[in-house]
Amino acid sequence: MKRRTCLALPAVFGLPAVAVAAPAERALVGFTENLAPLNYQDGADVRGFSVELLRKMAAAVGLPLELQVLPWQRAVQMAETQPASVLFSLTRTPERESQFQWVGPIAPRRVLIYRLTKRGDLSLPQLSELGERRIGVVRDSAADRLLQAAGLRPGIELEHGLDDATNVRKLLASRMEFVVLLDWAAAWAMRQHKLAYATLQPVMELDVARAYWYGLRPEADPALVKRLQAALDTMKRDGRYERLRQRYFR
Repeated sequence: MKRRTCLALPAVFGLPAVAVAAPAERALVGFTENLAPLNYQDGADVRGFSVELLRKMAAAVGLPLELQVLPWQRAVQMAETQPASVLFSLTRTPERESQFQWVGPIAPRRVLIYRLTKRGDLSLPQLSELGERRIGVVRDSAADRLLQAAGLRPGIELEHGLDDATNVRKLLASRMEFVVLLDWAAAWAMRQHKLAYATLQPVMELDVARAYWYGLRPEADPALVKRLQAALDTMKRDGRYERLRQRYFR
């Protein structure tokens, strides 16, 4: 006679069946770069507006979250290897539209040309009127490529720096007349120098048509994408988003 499986015993004797625990949901792995104050490495910690926002969203949907800060190209490559990944802060462009499932927007992406407010003698109606003055820009950045495409020359009209912090120091020391900065980065840089954001005066919008988003892989569960979007939308409605924003951009 065949032996009955023990799994049938609860039903035979009228005992309650033992529930089998569902497997734990896989952690979401976030890949990002150093772009203060949106996302950046601070010692052993990962900090920034986009980071804190994502942590709150993940907590709201009960999802474990792991974070890595890498050079941008490396972050993109790593995100492509893991289905349960999110890449940020990501500019949403037509070329990238089908490459991700999008959650956001995180924040507007406003790249501006600034001068020191005290330099009221400086104006820049258009790039062709720059003359012998110089604009500081991060070498090989999207803004650098945009300005060079407009005819500005490295070492002549363009003053290259390794990062925003270098360019801001040069501007404050009057080693150049203008600087290109994301508005968030400008506000953050002034805080690091214990100066008011109003120390800088925008003189031209260089690129303001897009926003930053979180990008999940195309094969990610669409239900997860909807849950994360709903968590973000709730934070925007109840004021938590704006309170967090004010901590980083003021």
